[in-house]
Amino acid sequence: MAKPIVLDEEWLERIGAQVNGLEYGSVLITVHDGRVVQIDRTERKRFDAANSSGKQQAEQGQTHTRNGTESLKAANG
Repeated sequence: MAKPIVLDEEWLERIGAQVNGLEYGSVLITVHDGRVVQIDRTERKRFDAANSSGKQQAEQGQTHTRNGTESLKAANG
């Protein structure tokens, strides 16, 4: 039978700190022998595709190619 998980105030604060401010992503809590031992936070950043220059260029037919393949250009340089 699995041991009941005991969360003290310190772990609750740690978990809350990882979840706080997370817009898109996940928080993974690892438990060993009924005790929390690790917290992993994976955060995703989502960008509005309508505002990206790549989509605007594609809509206007302004695709740049080099040697038959598309080239990508950094947004800031």
